Amino acid sequence: MKNNLSNPNSFSGNEHRKGKHFQAQMKRVFAAFYSQPKTMLMVSIETGILRANICRYVAKWHKQNRIAMVRKGICPISKHRAGFYTTNKNYWNGRS
Repeated sequence: MKNNLSNPNSFSGNEHRKGKHFQAQMKRVFAAFYSQPKTMLMVSIETGILRANICRYVAKWHKQNRIAMVRKGICPISKHRAGFYTTNKNYWNGRS
């Protein structure tokens, strides 16, 4: 039996599928933030995507100036103070 860990090409097919999976997740998260300003938890529950992944995407998009926190407020789900983010630049005028 051959050990696949020693073969550098053994993971190439899986990595390609994983990349497509995360690209699809990013598109869904971007669209969720576009409709109206939401917290990361709101998007996580709406899309079924882990909040840790959403946090990673938001950080990446923030560096690229593709998302903005428009306000801080009470999250309707967690009842804690949180940032409301959007990818829709029409909402960016009121950002704090």
